[in-house]
Amino acid sequence: MEFSVIIPARYASSRLPEKLLRDIDGKTLIEHTYCNAIKSGAKRVIIATDDKRIKSAADSFGAEACMTSVSHPNGTSRLSEAANLLGLEDSEIVVNVQGDEPLISPKVINQVAMNIQKSDMQVATLCEQIKTEGLYFDPNCVKVVYNSRGKALYFSRSPIPAFREASTPDLTLCYRHIGVYAYRAGFLRIYAELDISPIEMAEKLEQLTILNEGFEIHVEPACDATGVGVDTEEDLIKVKKELGR
Repeated sequence: MEFSVIIPARYASSRLPEKLLRDIDGKTLIEHTYCNAIKSGAKRVIIATDDKRIKSAADSFGAEACMTSVSHPNGTSRLSEAANLLGLEDSEIVVNVQGDEPLISPKVINQVAMNIQKSDMQVATLCEQIKTEGLYFDPNCVKVVYNSRGKALYFSRSPIPAFREASTPDLTLCYRHIGVYAYRAGFLRIYAELDISPIEMAEKLEQLTILNEGFEIHVEPACDATGVGVDTEEDLIKVKKELGR
């Protein structure tokens, strides 16, 4: 199976400025993410950025990179432009790996690529079981509910599923969404024509526009630990400790 990884790499970050260029154990954050993507077995790994500083950093460690617009509302939109710039065929599988995931497992990247290959749904993504009530109630933790076919029913920052008659949540039913996606390049071109839905604007979750338009998203528990994404200084400290072991 062949697939490409595109890493959307936006320079601006409201919570952690210039985070993709922050140093972690002698490498920039984006380089750690890139190195794990390379290990996934992808035939091609491309960093799609909106800033020459990230492009320069990518060039310095030998990564393929392309410049995209600064006006994209989210990473999937940026991938759509990158797929066109790179001349990808509609049938080609593309995996979206967030630039701020320096601990992402190569096995997880390969897993989601395999899932879209064998699925009749338009998008594939992953999840993991929530282990603590704190995470279940945390709005920064995106929850997902899916059915017996692995079809996503909803994603939310709110605690879902809700437990109407229980004082505490049954965490065996609660899953955290892992923000890695796979699609065929043709779907990215369809996505680029969609209007952002009101529920995406409310929750600030790009996958909700996909559901709102009637497309299907396949969800499956990740086959390996996913690590910490970097959104805050606290996250950066956690990642530095993990990589320093």
